[in-house]
Amino acid sequence: MQLFYTPDISATDQSYNLSEEESKHCVRVLRLQNGDKIQLVDGKGNFYTAGITDAHPKRTQLKILEVLPDFNKRNHYLHIAVAPTKNIERLEWFLEKATEIGIDELSLIICQRSERKEAKTDRLAKIITAAMKQSIKAWHPVLNEPLLFSKLIAAPFEGQKFIAHCEPGSKFELKECLKTEGNYLILIGPEGDFTPKEIDEALNNGFKAITLGNSRLRTETAALEACFEVNFLNR
Repeated sequence: MQLFYTPDISATDQSYNLSEEESKHCVRVLRLQNGDKIQLVDGKGNFYTAGITDAHPKRTQLKILEVLPDFNKRNHYLHIAVAPTKNIERLEWFLEKATEIGIDELSLIICQRSERKEAKTDRLAKIITAAMKQSIKAWHPVLNEPLLFSKLIAAPFEGQKFIAHCEPGSKFELKECLKTEGNYLILIGPEGDFTPKEIDEALNNGFKAITLGNSRLRTETAALEACFEVNFLNR
């Protein structure tokens, strides 16, 4: 299956021209020709089948043959807010794997113990796009610009809110408290974990403390574990 990401296409379009970059990949790399069929996704849930009418390396023209709306739509909404890792490659790994497993929104949060205060979201978005295409998904996760922990926890969110941390205190497992087919926001801290003050602030803003097991996990591993558990519990 040859899958292309076309975020500007409309479900009502009868024809479409691939961008110059995608046209080059289609014609020069994949060597597709007139009459060949390809698949498109718009990142909004629509999955298209199209036929090539003009295999041009700069402006390949397509005829839309079929549109499937809400393609493989999941029964829940998952937003994970994670502190960027000092080694950016670990964050990139998480974004790739989380997209493959299933995630809807990602926020990068700057915490008291964060060793990285910024991240190039343009590059991260490309990694998400590639993972979306590789795993044949029609929904493109939202990637938000980095923001302060205090601003994120104070922002409105309709659904269940959780904070995973390793500090002592009462904590639940997700399987004990997660309501299936819902909306979820999960906070994952930096390498040094959230501070006790940050944990208290989150709890005071309606977050519930959770544990992701007895092992001490890396930031990216904890974030991926949370992503996996939510998807598993919503099967």
